[in-house]
Amino acid sequence: MRRLSVVLLTALAVAGCKKQQPPPPQQPAAAAQQAGAPAAAPVAGKVLERLDAPPYVYLKLQTASGEAWAAVPQSDVKVGAEVSIVGAMPMNGFESKTLQRKFDVVYFGTLGGGEAAAAPAGMPGMGGAAPAGMPPGMGGGMGGAQPDMAAQHAAAAAGPTEVGDVKVPKASGADARTVAEVHAQKVSLKEKPVTIRGKVVKYNEGIMGKNWLHLRDGSGTAGKDNDLTVTTTDRTSVGEVVTVKGTVRVDKDFGAGYAYPVIVEDAKVAK
Repeated sequence: MRRLSVVLLTALAVAGCKKQQPPPPQQPAAAAQQAGAPAAAPVAGKVLERLDAPPYVYLKLQTASGEAWAAVPQSDVKVGAEVSIVGAMPMNGFESKTLQRKFDVVYFGTLGGGEAAAAPAGMPGMGGAAPAGMPPGMGGGMGGAQPDMAAQHAAAAAGPTEVGDVKVPKASGADARTVAEVHAQKVSLKEKPVTIRGKVVKYNEGIMGKNWLHLRDGSGTAGKDNDLTVTTTDRTSVGEVVTVKGTVRVDKDFGAGYAYPVIVEDAKVAK
């Protein structure tokens, strides 16, 4: 009998070892994102709640994967509306000084589709200069320079998805280059002046005290070397064909996770 008991206990022990442990709870995708890393896809859902912190508004969304908070430029979007946040950048453990509230995760971006509203004049990084008395990169309601700078770079860094056919003649002069040539010759052009003629396909004002534009001239391959970022204090607008003259910078790191393999800075813009 004693021997039988030992055998039974051994069998039970072996069975217990083979029993699979339940998997740990799956972490929400938002919590897995690192602060400053651009989101892979827009955040979309129904607005459950809104908190105003001019020049921004915080929206609590019911998404397919659960509730999530997003922050966008001031808008009249209503509770109950279906919205999509494009360029969504997650910030973990973000604290809003204006709202005096800490969020586990907030997605900073802009409203997409028909819900998108024009940013009020003077909104940093969203189409205007910083409000009076506020230095660039210090957006009210976002609680500090780092998240605001990251959100601004998210808006400026991403090129337009579709601009149609672009074909602009190359500029003249010894330092004239096409967009593709600047990419291909970036090592030899480092810290040297270049002149490029192209079409402005994206434009953002007042980011870190500069205006940012994306320039294309029809050269290069889409998604590789057909788009060039330029910073300037001059003003222009999307759709204009301009000639820019500036200095080539290579591997320029602006922080907040945004580095440019090649960029043209301190440019002068002529039409």
